[in-house]
Amino acid sequence: MLIRRKEAKDYGTGRMIEGTIHPGETCLIVEDVVTSGSSVFETAQVLQKEGLKVTDAIVLMDREQGGGERLAKDGITLHSVISISKLLDVLLEAGRIDAEVAQSVRRFIQENSTFKPTKENGSPAAKKPCTSLSYEARAQLPGIHPMASRLLKLMEEKKSNLCVSADVTDSEELLEVAETLGPLICVLKTHVDILRNFTPDTTRRLSELADKHHFLIFEDRKFADIGNTVKHQYEGGIYQIASWSHIINAHAVPGSGVVKGLEAVGKPLDRGCLLIAEMSSQGSLATGPYTQAVVKMADEHSDFVFGFICGSKISGKPEFIHMTPGVNMQSEGDSLGQQYTSPEEVICTKGSDVIIVGRGILAAADRVKAAEAYKKAGWEAYLKRLSLTT
Repeated sequence: MLIRRKEAKDYGTGRMIEGTIHPGETCLIVEDVVTSGSSVFETAQVLQKEGLKVTDAIVLMDREQGGGERLAKDGITLHSVISISKLLDVLLEAGRIDAEVAQSVRRFIQENSTFKPTKENGSPAAKKPCTSLSYEARAQLPGIHPMASRLLKLMEEKKSNLCVSADVTDSEELLEVAETLGPLICVLKTHVDILRNFTPDTTRRLSELADKHHFLIFEDRKFADIGNTVKHQYEGGIYQIASWSHIINAHAVPGSGVVKGLEAVGKPLDRGCLLIAEMSSQGSLATGPYTQAVVKMADEHSDFVFGFICGSKISGKPEFIHMTPGVNMQSEGDSLGQQYTSPEEVICTKGSDVIIVGRGILAAADRVKAAEAYKKAGWEAYLKRLSLTT
């Protein structure tokens, strides 16, 4: 083993390298962290002056700020135990940091690269665009839930990550919302149990509109009972939700039985479930350890659960969809504890995938114009996220 001193001492051997050197041998450099790669490069130069070969270096963490690229240019291959991107994913999934912190770190790393490649003529090379896993790429991941894949493809096709929350109490108004806003959205979220004039014909016509305008129906039922009860609630009663709703959601409070009961009905019909990990209401108890437990439950039931209702990205697995309610470009909240967030903050900063908008569109004088604005804002935030993350 050899040790490189930061500077030669004015006593003893006075050498930069301490240890027994055998010229012609290959030396592996071991470091803790690499940023620009300068420390590894300087060490390599000292070793090479002593007649040693240097082809590889091992570091505990690669901060991904250009060190690997610079060393590769000088013929040294960098091997890291973990990268800063992977570390952020692990911390995010464990609930140690939130999506805003993770995104801020990724942005800093991207904007502070230390390596500036040059063309053969010596001029700076064109900056390579950042790469990130797009909706389309995620849809092709092996093992992804069919409903997640279907939604991601639909979002890419329509260039829309907008879900409209149709919290209306009249069946005809619900159908009007589906007809007029259907072309602009990827998902229509319903509360069928608040319709005062519901009939089975309502959901039949709604399904026809979903096929016509290519959107998915999400019944926001928030199942939260024992498995046998939710099974009957899902497939039976006057609403027969499983027969027409592509997506449902559930609380994790009852334990895994709630998912098993819903899965028994929904899986044979190719339906999918979102677990409620966080809520947009003030004082919600769905935080911290509870949210982490929800992520764990989703991992254990990923053959039916394909994502989350949440305020920000809570899982590092790209197979999971994150849908965020409480999105509004104007209001800060209401008197009943609802809290709002902008599309850019939800998609670009907090790392979610789908914005859920209710009153921001339904209360507008021109619903179509409002929906177009939210669709544009949500998609532009997604494109911005692609440009900032790697």
